[in-house]
Amino acid sequence: MNPGFAKLIMVIAVAGIIASGFMFFDRSNKGRNENQLSQEDVLPDYGKSRYKEIYLAGGCFWGVEAYFSRIIGVEYTSVGYANGEGVNTSYRSIKSTGHAETVRIVYDPEIISLEDIVTYYYGIIDPTSLNKQGNDIGTQYRTGIYYIDEKDMNVIKAVTKKEQIKYAEPIVTEVEPLKNYVLAEDYHQDYLYENPQGYCHISLKEIPNQRPAVNMSDYPRPSNKEIKDKLTDMQYSVTQRQNTEPAFQNNYWDNDQKGLYTDIVTGEPLFLSDDKYDSGSGWPSFTKTIDKSVVEYFKDEKLGMERVEVRSRAGGSHLGHVFRDGPVKEGGLRYCINSAALEFVPFEKLGELGYEKFKVLFK
Repeated sequence: MNPGFAKLIMVIAVAGIIASGFMFFDRSNKGRNENQLSQEDVLPDYGKSRYKEIYLAGGCFWGVEAYFSRIIGVEYTSVGYANGEGVNTSYRSIKSTGHAETVRIVYDPEIISLEDIVTYYYGIIDPTSLNKQGNDIGTQYRTGIYYIDEKDMNVIKAVTKKEQIKYAEPIVTEVEPLKNYVLAEDYHQDYLYENPQGYCHISLKEIPNQRPAVNMSDYPRPSNKEIKDKLTDMQYSVTQRQNTEPAFQNNYWDNDQKGLYTDIVTGEPLFLSDDKYDSGSGWPSFTKTIDKSVVEYFKDEKLGMERVEVRSRAGGSHLGHVFRDGPVKEGGLRYCINSAALEFVPFEKLGELGYEKFKVLFK
């Protein structure tokens, strides 16, 4: 990454606060009111889950992150600085501390294998180039695969051996245990999502097994009158007035059909039936959203409690709340959602109702 970019952007410090059992990583407040949290502020506890992690350094981390975040099976990505001296580093000091620009990748091993991830990784870098990728030069731009599970080393080395056949020069990509990882400044996170025309030495035109995008523009919010006319009294009370429907007396709390749950107001996809489970609460419960961008989070201190409210992105509908008492193996989150805020689309009707592209997301 060209150091000149840093001079153009104000650095926003990453701060952590603990409230109601959640770790909040306060990223940018741009475009948000004081009670709104980032879409990634509420993170699952992946360390105790069935998901796996791998850390990849491949030159400028903007492009590497953008590439892998769009692959089905990749649950979460962030960018940071890895395997340098200590953890007191930043974008301006990584050259002196010996850290490499690195992408943290959390993935679902039931959907995508480590072998595939490492193979894709070698396909977007020049592994024979020492301390240089694209236009970027320096030790911070070296290539490296950093693992936290010793069993991963054999897979990584096996893929590396296969890749070496393609090159006359030796592969110089580091393969090491992860020593440390420092989360990068806020403005680096999802950089190419926020700045599509930003610099990238990696082509994003051909991404394998790419997840379908949920475009907000495809699901415009109706006028207030149209919403009022369209919804039942309960649906309006829940989505527009932040009320809650009765437990065990709603449409979907015990629905076990395969399909897609959408925003009742706009039709924007929100949840998959694959991620629904019986929490015993009497409301539909999910371990995650269909995509991290489709909901927004807000601090909710009503009723003398500190909770995290969930609203739909396109419609701004109140959906429910998210809690940290869900299945540990799935990351520990429980999206407790009102049936009145949802419309269920059976799997066999996805094509008929305009949701054909989302079929690939079902296991």
